[in-house]
Parts: sequence; structure tokens; C-alpha cells
Amino acid sequence: MAVRSEGTLEETARRGDEIYERDIKPTLADDQHGRYVAIDVNSGNWAIADTLRAATDEIHAHRPDPSAVWCLRVGYRVLRHFGGRPFPPEG
Repeated sequence: MAVRSEGTLEETARRGDEIYERDIKPTLADDQHGRYVAIDVNSGNWAIADTLRAATDEIHAHRPDPSAVWCLRVGYRVLRHFGGRPFPPEG
């Protein structure tokens, strides 16, 4: 499942964060905390699911070859953590 980018990683991140803050975050209920969001930054389409794989699979189902996908976890500063404790939500 290779993903091509039409820009830099920084541009994909910037556009993904912008779409999340503008279009997705205002629609989320409190019970969405901890779920994964995948965003096709070129089309603006997005999916939310309990697992990262399910969210990205939904993006690929609508557009089999998305060129830039940005993923994040609702309520967390990072998508994944390795060891130790997870980063607490900002606030």
C-alpha cells in the first residue's frame, strides 16, 4: 500500500491539520476520543474508526490510490507512542 505525495511531508501535515481543525474537530462528540482519523488532503475526504487500519482502509475504498493521506488520533498530540506512557491530551 504505497502512498505517493504530491508535496512534502510538511505540506501534507499542514494541510491535514488544517482540514482536521476546520472541518472535522467541530463535528466530533466527546465519545470519539482515542479514535483514529485518516484524511485525504487532496480531496478533503476523511474517515474515522477505532483502528488506524480501518480508517485508512475506508479512505482507500473511496479512492484506491490517494496521493497524500494524513492520520491522527482524536484527543492526542501524537498518533502512536513507543514505550513509557502515552502523551496526555492537550488542554
